[in-house]
Amino acid sequence: MIVKDLFVKPIDRNIQGVIKVGQTDDSFIQQELEEYVVTNELKKHFNTFFDRYIERISGNTRTASGTDKIGVWISGFFGSGKSHFLKILSYILKNKEAGGKKALDYFIDKKIDYNLLIPNMTRAASEANNTDIILFNIDSKNSSGSGDERDPLVSVFLRVFNEMQGYCGPDPYIASLERRLEEQNKLEEYKKIFQTKENNSWDEARYDVGFIQDSIIDAIVEVGLMSKEAARNWCEKIATPYTISNEDFALLVKKYLDRKGKNHRIIFMVDEMGQFIGQDSRLMLNLQTLVEDLGTVCQGKAWVVVTSQEDIDSITQNMAARSNDFSKIQGRFDTRLSLSSADVSEVIRKRILEKTTSASQTLSLMYDEKATVIRNLIVFSNTAQKKLYENANNFATDYPFVPYQFDLLGNVLTAIREHGASGKHLAQGERSMLALFKESAIHLSPKDIGPLVPFNLFYDALDKFLDSGHRNVIQSALRNERINPANKESCLAVEVLKTLFLVKYVKEITATLENITSLMCSSIDEDRLELTKNIQNALILLQEETLVSKNGDIYIFLTNEEQEVNREIERQNVSSAEVIQSASVIIFDDIIGENKYKLSDFGGRYSYSYNQLIDGIQHNPRKNLPITLQIITPDSEQQTDTSSLHMKSSQMTGVLVVLPQQTDFLNELRRHLRIEKYLRSGVYQTLQGANDIKGKLQDENCSRKEAARSLLEDALREARIFVNGTEKTTGNKDIKSKINDALDTVVNSVYHKRSYIDTPLGIDNIRKLFNQDIPVLLPGGGNPNKHALDDMRFFIESNSQKHQRASMRTLQDYFTKEPYGFIEDDIEWLCARLFKDGDINVYINNSQISIQDKTESELVNYFTRKQYADSLTTEIRRKANDTQLKNIREVLKALFNLLGYNSPPFRAVQKQAKSDKLDR
Repeated sequence: MIVKDLFVKPIDRNIQGVIKVGQTDDSFIQQELEEYVVTNELKKHFNTFFDRYIERISGNTRTASGTDKIGVWISGFFGSGKSHFLKILSYILKNKEAGGKKALDYFIDKKIDYNLLIPNMTRAASEANNTDIILFNIDSKNSSGSGDERDPLVSVFLRVFNEMQGYCGPDPYIASLERRLEEQNKLEEYKKIFQTKENNSWDEARYDVGFIQDSIIDAIVEVGLMSKEAARNWCEKIATPYTISNEDFALLVKKYLDRKGKNHRIIFMVDEMGQFIGQDSRLMLNLQTLVEDLGTVCQGKAWVVVTSQEDIDSITQNMAARSNDFSKIQGRFDTRLSLSSADVSEVIRKRILEKTTSASQTLSLMYDEKATVIRNLIVFSNTAQKKLYENANNFATDYPFVPYQFDLLGNVLTAIREHGASGKHLAQGERSMLALFKESAIHLSPKDIGPLVPFNLFYDALDKFLDSGHRNVIQSALRNERINPANKESCLAVEVLKTLFLVKYVKEITATLENITSLMCSSIDEDRLELTKNIQNALILLQEETLVSKNGDIYIFLTNEEQEVNREIERQNVSSAEVIQSASVIIFDDIIGENKYKLSDFGGRYSYSYNQLIDGIQHNPRKNLPITLQIITPDSEQQTDTSSLHMKSSQMTGVLVVLPQQTDFLNELRRHLRIEKYLRSGVYQTLQGANDIKGKLQDENCSRKEAARSLLEDALREARIFVNGTEKTTGNKDIKSKINDALDTVVNSVYHKRSYIDTPLGIDNIRKLFNQDIPVLLPGGGNPNKHALDDMRFFIESNSQKHQRASMRTLQDYFTKEPYGFIEDDIEWLCARLFKDGDINVYINNSQISIQDKTESELVNYFTRKQYADSLTTEIRRKANDTQLKNIREVLKALFNLLGYNSPPFRAVQKQAKSDKLDR
């Protein structure tokens, strides 16, 4: 079975997928009414509209002011069927006849049974003779023809109002003349007189007023409307701009309605109002006033129904941010209908994709057989959830399309329009989702079942409606001998380029390699691995030809202007040293975030700074420290074989971190720096849309830097770490933990005497040492920090033997370095304890101090204040040795005839002797 034979209706039949509000041929209208699909959602929208409409034309409003709420706002993304819905409403309200049937009959045939929908439709259609419908695309009626110089809304409304009555739309002066003549029942007489004088009908000649003024003046005078002088003065005014206020226009409409009869109504049905207004708050305020005046002056008999891609709340909220009040317009458009993508999907499935019974059975069996293959074929990541086939029935219904394509194509069309990538026809609603799906299905129709519609195929249906700037990129790629050496109608690289264009402006999907592969799957039997490989090669080629750029793992289609900017960026000179320095900032300041290693014991009391190097370049140069953390990148010229790394690690005191040979983060940083230089150069300021270019590049630069950071984190996680000539096994720890584990080994090796401080003591403990009223009770009892006291005593004694006194600063300089690594609190307490125990003498400005002569506060200040670090000096205190003590005992015994060493008199003498100085 071939694809063409799957469908209930011929796929290649003439389908009016293109909906134009100005298309009024009977055959078109008949097909629109016959094939219009009333989905469940549309039933609700029809019910809401006709419920409000009947309620207000009947006067049964819920509030006294309800009749002036005559605005209807229809929103939905591009291609969602807003224009079609608007036309169908107009057909029903006018009960248009097509194909020998009234519009209402087509809906009765559809057997709509939603509440009072059919009765309300019938009531509305019964008022057709009393209802004027003015259906128009507002942009096509804007006489300025420029998006930046739009007519006031009231001028456009006046034009279509005049045209509806048969008056001259483009020239309001002529229309006002015709209106005045008709009010006096002189219009037909005027036309006959004019034709006699000009030998041309008035309806044809009135558009060239500048050439027929004499005939106009003569005809005006002959019908008795004005004198010749007044007529000539009036003709001179035609060359000046015509102005009319919103209120005057509303009064003009009311005057017309009053003349037509008590129950007459007029409905302005405006397509693409939201697109026309855009972000122009002036136009929004104009619409607000116009609708308000029409509602108030015409008392509910003049309605305004508009379509827009955005709902009114979104537009007014964005504008309100610029300090404008749009609360009134939200109240005027209190009937709001939002068409969703689900509605479009249902219409496409019913009008195009409906399958025959045998086709559905065949496709269901195919899915059952290959369900696992199909589920593994199309996979999306790092993006909003995409709908895929749920079951065999879903597959049979949507084939040869994939469910995600319904939503995504709608997003693509809206994004293309919003970013100005569409040509005139697409911008005016000349393409619809229906047409795009139909044309894509026709492409596969002669093939046996099995192929799928790849997303790039939608580009071919859109191509001729896009602006030349984007089409030329694709056409140039086709002519490029490197990209398309065989000069075929297309090739894989060009199809990849088409895919990237389609998703360029879409937020709902990221163009990663995996996602591009899923978008381009063209058969349920596709070899995904082979396709991924081929697409990757194509992307590399497209990058080399500067048609595509890469930001992290996302690929970006480049317009002609973006290509030129990209080439200028690539010309910016960035050295390897600049790239490494940039990587250094990210690694050391951001990812690691500190340049000290804190030991875990004693609550992080001890921390040790270390040198930070990357490829031999010092980060934030400082004095040389005993420990080094060195990182080697793929750009390094150092040998990175295992034996060389072991040797280098054994020759340094520190940690060696070797990043894997993956250069993506370096490429991201290089691009980041080039963009920075390009922006600083200001070259972009000469290009059209300079501010837009600057904004995009700034956004790209932020994402480039963030991507580089993420890639660096990945590289650090995978890095090899060497310490003391040995490669460490780090497991699954985070990078900070890995580096800290390695630094712990180095720190404990370099500062191996740090453990001599077994009890951390500080200024409070020094104060207790010198407080005579408080007994010294040391933590844990015993003699804390004994080895540290011994080493400080030995250091002071060594200096004393050289006839040098060690200052507090000398002690700090010595004991804060390796192998000790003490902190100042440790050193101050050790020195104070030695002084308290009588092991050292202490001098302030060369004057010896004693515990008895100084207050507790003074003593604490001497040992802890930085101002005394140089003036406080120490030397060892000499004590009597055992021989000297024995001789003293003998002398005391001989002199005082003491009875023994243990007698009280001797013990008193002995105690006093220990406290005196004994100099050699």
